[in-house]
Amino acid sequence: MNPALFIARRYLFSQKKRSVINVISWISLIGIAISSMALIVVLSVYNGIGSLTQSLFNIFDPELKIEAKEGKTFRLSNVNYNGITSLPTVAYASPIVEENMWVTYKERNKIATVRGVADSYAAMTGIDTMLYMGRYELKNSQSNQYIVMGLGVYYELGISHYDAHSPVGIHIPKRSASIGLSFDRAFNSQYALTTGVFNIQDDFDRKYILANIDFVRDLMNYAPDEVSSIAINVRHPNEVAHAKTDIQRLLGNDYVVKDRFDQQPLYYKIFKSERTAIFLVAALIVLISTLNLISSLSLLIIDKRKDINTLRCMGADKRLIRTIFIAEGLLIALVGVLSGMAAGFVICLLQQEFGIIKMGENFVVSSFPVAMQAVDFVAVFVLVSLLSLIAVAYSVYRNKFE
Repeated sequence: MNPALFIARRYLFSQKKRSVINVISWISLIGIAISSMALIVVLSVYNGIGSLTQSLFNIFDPELKIEAKEGKTFRLSNVNYNGITSLPTVAYASPIVEENMWVTYKERNKIATVRGVADSYAAMTGIDTMLYMGRYELKNSQSNQYIVMGLGVYYELGISHYDAHSPVGIHIPKRSASIGLSFDRAFNSQYALTTGVFNIQDDFDRKYILANIDFVRDLMNYAPDEVSSIAINVRHPNEVAHAKTDIQRLLGNDYVVKDRFDQQPLYYKIFKSERTAIFLVAALIVLISTLNLISSLSLLIIDKRKDINTLRCMGADKRLIRTIFIAEGLLIALVGVLSGMAAGFVICLLQQEFGIIKMGENFVVSSFPVAMQAVDFVAVFVLVSLLSLIAVAYSVYRNKFE
C-alpha cells in the first residue's frame, strides 16, 4: 500500500486514539455525506416532478406536430399523408382541427378551445384514461355528436352531473358575416352533449373541449380533408429526431414539423433553467460542507506535529508529508460523498416504492414523484470531488511544514 495513503487511513479510522481532531474530521465527513445525499434527493425529486409535468403536457402535445408554415389550415390532399403514416418510425398519425370558440350552457358562456380529433386520438394520447367522470365518446353509431371537456370548463359553465344531458352550444362567427346581423345569421352554431370530463392540468382543464373532427369541420365550414395540424407519435422515443427529419423531407419547405420542445419552448427552457438554478443553490451547500475540510485539516496538521517531525527524521520530505494530508482530506471527501450518494439512492428508492412523503389531497399523484438519473450521481460526485480537492490543496499548501 502507498505509505501516504496508509498513514492517512490510520489517521481517519484508527481506534487507538480518539481526540477532538478525530471528531472534527468525522463531522466534516458527515457534513459532506449529508449535503451529497440532499443534492441527490433534491435533483431526483425535481426530475420526478418534471417528468410528471411533461407527461401531463404530453397528453395534449404529441411527440411530433405538423403545421403549415403559412396560414392556419392545410389540406391532407396537399401533403403526402399516406407516405407519412407508412414510415417505419411512425406509430400513430391523427389529423386535428382546432379553434377558439364561444361555448354556452343555459345562462353561462365561456371562450374555449375546441379541438376536433379523429378516432385514433384516444389511442395515441391516452386521454380516455384521464377522465374525471363520464366516458370518452365523441360520436356514436346514430351520428349523435358528443364532447369531452376539461374539468375547469365543466365547472365554469356550471354543468351538474344530473343535467349533463342538456346540450352545450358551440358558436363561431361566420367568415362572411357582417356587424349588425342577427345571431343566427352571424354565427355558425352546433350543439352537443357532454359525455365525459377530463382532469389533466389546470392549463388544459380550463381551456380545452374535445369533439369529433367532422363536427368541428362542419362548424368551421372547412373542406372534408382540411386540418389545422397532424399529430404524430413514433414507435420508440429515441426515434423522434429521425422521424422528424424523414417527415420534414417528405413535406418540403411549406410545412414545419415540431417536436415537443418546439411546441412548448418556454416551458422546457424554464424547466432547464430552474434545474440549473437548483443545482447551483445545492452546490453552495456542498461548498460550505467542503470548507469544513480546511479547518479540520489545519487542526489535524497542528495535532500531528510530533508525527511530522518523526517522519522528517526518518527521511520524509515535504512532498511526502503534504501527500499524506492531501490523501487524508480526499479520503474524508471520498467516504463522505460515496456514503451520501448511497443514502440518497436508498431514500429515493424507498420513496419510489412506498411513497413515504405524501403530497396531500387534490394532486395528480398522492406522493412526491422521484426519478433518479445516472448523470445526477456523476455530477454530484464530480462536484464534491472538485470542491474537496480545492479545499484540501488550499489547506495543505498554505502550511510550510518547517
